[in-house]
Amino acid sequence: MALNPVSPHASELSSALPREKDHAEISTEEIVPSPTDSVVGIFAHDQKHLLVNSPYTEQEHLLDLRTLDAENALLARALVRMRSLRPDYATAPYVETFNWDEVMDELRRIVRQHGHDWKETSFFIVAFRSRIPPTTVYEDLGTLDKGAHAEATASGGFLKYWFGHPDKDGRNLATCLWRSQQDAIKGGVGPGHRKAAAAARSLYSDWKIDRHRLIIRDGVQSWEIIDWERQE
Repeated sequence: MALNPVSPHASELSSALPREKDHAEISTEEIVPSPTDSVVGIFAHDQKHLLVNSPYTEQEHLLDLRTLDAENALLARALVRMRSLRPDYATAPYVETFNWDEVMDELRRIVRQHGHDWKETSFFIVAFRSRIPPTTVYEDLGTLDKGAHAEATASGGFLKYWFGHPDKDGRNLATCLWRSQQDAIKGGVGPGHRKAAAAARSLYSDWKIDRHRLIIRDGVQSWEIIDWERQE
């Protein structure tokens, strides 16, 4: 799940998409934090420090929120709400594929709940678009992917992993959100990723990796997703 073409947990291979951009404005509603809210509360979801942030639920696949700063922990919690909005996610524009408005609404809610002063932060996104031939056994892909995911989680900064299922033509999308590009690179150097990379040519007909930047402005007043290479 990383720099190799089997899984998108990092991004050595890159192919830039045209700029895709969206915005969301914050509500003027104010919520007064409870006296019991604290910095510690930011780093727990449903009163637990370990967060299910992927389809895998075993211990080695859980994100420890205590390893993150406040902005990254809060976004990881909000990304629990992330879901696909359309069945053609394998080929649809990235920004239009997921419920980003709902994710940002949830982020604003928990930021206000904890009385946190959100500072502008950028995050690294990998979108892995692929096609498998009829000869590929999908369960084999799953085994490789799961091993790579555990490595990526252990490396740190891995906020969210989502993947779909191949359409009738074998096309699919998987995506990762990372604290930084450096974290994604670090997460893709283990033996599980090397094994997945070695198997790629026999498992996929073709693949493409796109990289994006998620920028969330001060106070979560607005946000945008742009091509990673575009300078601000």
